Amino acid sequence: MRTSLKTFLGVAAAGSLMFSLAACSPAESTATAAPAASSSSSAAAEMPKPLASIPALTGVSTAVKLDASFAAALETLKLTPGTVGTAELTDGSLVFPITGGKVDYYDPAKDYRPYVQGLISHAGSGFSLTAGETTVDLTNFTIDPGTSKLYGDVAVNGTTAVKQAYIFNLDGSTLKPLQAAGDTAVLEGTRVLISDTAAGLLNKTFNTDAVKADMLVGIAKITVNTK
Repeated sequence: MRTSLKTFLGVAAAGSLMFSLAACSPAESTATAAPAASSSSSAAAEMPKPLASIPALTGVSTAVKLDASFAAALETLKLTPGTVGTAELTDGSLVFPITGGKVDYYDPAKDYRPYVQGLISHAGSGFSLTAGETTVDLTNFTIDPGTSKLYGDVAVNGTTAVKQAYIFNLDGSTLKPLQAAGDTAVLEGTRVLISDTAAGLLNKTFNTDAVKADMLVGIAKITVNTK
């Protein structure tokens, strides 16, 4: 199924809001349930239809331009970064191919929340942090636009420690306007911050307390096919 550029622009414009810290308050973090109805057909009638939808994302990538402060912190901690799977390190950016997902955009003027819902998957890629004989792999990233969070699998020396842990917070307060280029659209400027969960896991694994929640990792650039 083809998704027109016009349709995608509507979704991506919502994406500009969904990455904002103010876009989703705690009260909005769960979709509003439809009121009880006497029949399934009545319940279905209460379920709003999205204004725009991309039912099957086909790529292309999420790239994170690593911040100099993050690189300096890794050096101080004596942590060596690396890529995993299909990820690449190009011109100072970690690049993770988008492998699937979907996005639905509901009318923000209505009560249904969150009004941007879906998942953006990056299966088979990630990055590693190594100190001495210990290597932590962070892989299979999933972006949840409704909560502005990124989840991923965590493995230590090849053994899975946590599946789909909350790794990064996505702060869209510095997001640039949407850019269209040929058959792709680009959202650039989202700040990628280490979550308190990830900070705790890394500190425990590497026996330190130097990894802080909200440490800036870098700036994200999400490029998505529009058809």
